[in-house]
Amino acid sequence: MKRNINIFEFPLNLGLTKKEHETEPGVRKLPDWLRKFDFHSRINPSAVFRLEAPAYSMDFDKESKVRNADQIIEYAKQQADCILRNYEKNTFNIILGGDCSILIGNAVALKKLGNFGLFYLDGHTDFIPPELSETGGAAGMDLAIITGTGHEKLTHINGLKPYLSEENIFCCGNAETDDEEYVDQIINSGIHYFDLYQLRENGFRKTAEDFLKMVNDKGLDGFFIHFDVDILKDEIMPAVDSRMEDGISYDDLREMLNPLLEDPLCFGIEITILDPDYDENGTYTRPFVENLIQIIKNKEE
Repeated sequence: MKRNINIFEFPLNLGLTKKEHETEPGVRKLPDWLRKFDFHSRINPSAVFRLEAPAYSMDFDKESKVRNADQIIEYAKQQADCILRNYEKNTFNIILGGDCSILIGNAVALKKLGNFGLFYLDGHTDFIPPELSETGGAAGMDLAIITGTGHEKLTHINGLKPYLSEENIFCCGNAETDDEEYVDQIINSGIHYFDLYQLRENGFRKTAEDFLKMVNDKGLDGFFIHFDVDILKDEIMPAVDSRMEDGISYDDLREMLNPLLEDPLCFGIEITILDPDYDENGTYTRPFVENLIQIIKNKEE
């Protein structure tokens, strides 16, 4: 059955620490940028919902050791309300960031809807406590936050900790494998972890199918996909906050996403970290939009 599609726009950039040459991280422009390249018109959603984000700042919250923690928490609550207010059963949701910290509000909404799994596609694990973060940016620890690692003000919003269980998560694609202390955090968790090289070895489609088997075996209420575009090879997507040379191709992405998007339990996908300021002519955005639309539309046919 063909599913309706809703688009949610959450242009938050408070989870990133701006670089020296930046006024603010450009990821907040992502929804408007994709619209410019006809993403919205070609997806043809039933509705588009948008929640404007607070102005950028570099506030360091000493209590949680996370930058902009209070603003991120408040935005996460509003995000969750926006999703739940406009939630329609059997509708596929495309959620456009913003940086990866939008996962917090999305996860709060999912927790209120039931027991969900997460397929986490990212060039980094984003699974560290604040003590290991060099920047204090929530976008680099969002996976840890939603599973309960970190200060309770972030991990226990509305008394809902954890928003998602480690055991119900596949984290795939980390290319930052040379930092042992960084990688140890996720290896010692309950998360099913496949770094970039293990992902290739296991097979892209097979990893997605293994995840779907887990979702079904556990009788989960559904699952969500996190797609940080920095999982893509640098040569096809350098317009990101933290570049990694190695990554996956669009064919690899298609192999993984096709079985996931075809599954009726898929709540939707969030797309994060593409920064228009690093792709002023749309050189990398055009093929990105083309490939993403093909993948999403394929699930409907």
